[in-house]
Amino acid sequence: MKKIVLVSALVLASSSVFAAQITPQKGGFTGPSTVTVTTVEVALEAKDDTPVTLTGYIVAALGDEEYQFKDSTGVVIIEIDHRDWHGIEATPETKLVIEGEVDSDWSYTTIDVNSVKLAK
Repeated sequence: MKKIVLVSALVLASSSVFAAQITPQKGGFTGPSTVTVTTVEVALEAKDDTPVTLTGYIVAALGDEEYQFKDSTGVVIIEIDHRDWHGIEATPETKLVIEGEVDSDWSYTTIDVNSVKLAK
């Protein structure tokens, strides 16, 4: 009987040690990033959720809050919610600064815009 109790205790103790070894460790840095993409060309290759600050022109409205944005390095589709315009009115000749993040899927990349400003 003592042997069964001893074996049971050893099994329980070793299983909790084993469970502690396979539990993923948490940690790391949470805060602002100094890495911000500033060109369409780099944004198209960036990972999902990478911050972007792009300066260029909206050259076409595609409908459903989507637009075609162009800078000197390329063209990308951007999505701007109506509330994120903050009263800015733009034409294809209006130079803008857009801030947001890369929205990357396996077959396409767009920019989810959080703010629109007039370029200085």
